[in-house]
Amino acid sequence: QVQLMESGGGLVQAGGSLRLSCAASGYRFSIDTMGWYRQAPGKQRELVAKITNTGRTNYAGSLKGRFTISRDGARNTVYLQMNSLKPEDTAVYYCWGMIVPDTYWGQGTQVTVSS
Repeated sequence: QVQLMESGGGLVQAGGSLRLSCAASGYRFSIDTMGWYRQAPGKQRELVAKITNTGRTNYAGSLKGRFTISRDGARNTVYLQMNSLKPEDTAVYYCWGMIVPDTYWGQGTQVTVSS
């Protein structure tokens, strides 16, 4: 069973940076696509960024430039570097992985940006 475990969330002041990590276990091959979603209170879960096992990336348009996704394919670990954080970035950030046709979710990590 594939499991995704996030780490790196926390409280940061506006303008600060955080780096999230997500490590997958239970699968010995390279996961097709990994990424991050987020869900703010009262809002729908939304895509932050994805990265394939060939390194192709896809970002939510409003976040590109501040957020950078990367991965260690050999270890099925994905990272999200978040810079110039804003209070509206406050949300639970979920790691996501796809092994066609199945998808997997982490438990989420809270990111809170204070003004």
